[in-house]
Amino acid sequence: MSLGEPQTVGHATAHGATASQMLESSQRPGAGRHTLALFRTELHLVFGRARTWVLLAVLGLVPVLVGVAIRLSGSSGDAEGFIGQVAGNGFFLIVASLALSLPFFLPTAVTVISGESLAGESSLGTLRNLLTAPAGRSRLLAAKMVALAVFCLAATLTVWLGGLIAGFVLFPVGDVVLLSGSTVSLADGLVRALGIAVLIAASLLGLAGIGLFVSSLTSTPLAAMAATFGAFIVFGILGAIPQIDEIHPWLLMYGWTSFADLLRDPPYWDAIVRNLLMQGAYLAVFYAAAWARLTSRDVNG
Repeated sequence: MSLGEPQTVGHATAHGATASQMLESSQRPGAGRHTLALFRTELHLVFGRARTWVLLAVLGLVPVLVGVAIRLSGSSGDAEGFIGQVAGNGFFLIVASLALSLPFFLPTAVTVISGESLAGESSLGTLRNLLTAPAGRSRLLAAKMVALAVFCLAATLTVWLGGLIAGFVLFPVGDVVLLSGSTVSLADGLVRALGIAVLIAASLLGLAGIGLFVSSLTSTPLAAMAATFGAFIVFGILGAIPQIDEIHPWLLMYGWTSFADLLRDPPYWDAIVRNLLMQGAYLAVFYAAAWARLTSRDVNG
């Protein structure tokens, strides 16, 4: 009996340890729950800030201001493109507002939010806790990127909605004459305009990836925002120099205007697909750089 007791005790101890581990494992949230909770937290963090709603409010005012200016003038004047068609059909206020927001307002908003994504946490001292959380650094970065993508979509949809409301209130609306000369119903036009908003949101992901990477390099949000916006300006300057037009197709903003091809019948997909592939390439490169930086970052740094 004495020889068997240690075995029994040892077995019981091992069984007890196993039971304890199983109990602890059952009480500990799984990786999936950690990830979902992290995504929800990041979305709350982005959309819980007052500056986010200020940025969205400014974006929503763009179509209102454009529409009121055209309404007060009595016509679109000698304006060309989408602006020139707003007075005749309020639908085009949606597309014109998105086109006017794309060169400056939308990139500025993305610059602010992406530049603050990691640098803001670092400046507040909360990044150290996040880096040691059970969700892990890779999932933290993924959650940050998903939140940025959701913001990009929210920003363009805000302009879309503002243009829709202002266009319908201030101007007559009806069937839409596409760039190819064919006419489609208003419902078809609205679906195409919604597609344009989604396409522009996707076009901003490359810039968001750059901002995420820059944000991983510093603990000062303003520095990250300035550096990201500076990179955006550099791309714009390079794109304006005709002597280096060989590199223009590889620049970040080269394909941004391809959204207009959705207003053709049938849509021209070549430029759209190329733009999406280019944004994906920029996003992949800078997301990988941010991942390398974050996963090798000293917790105390």
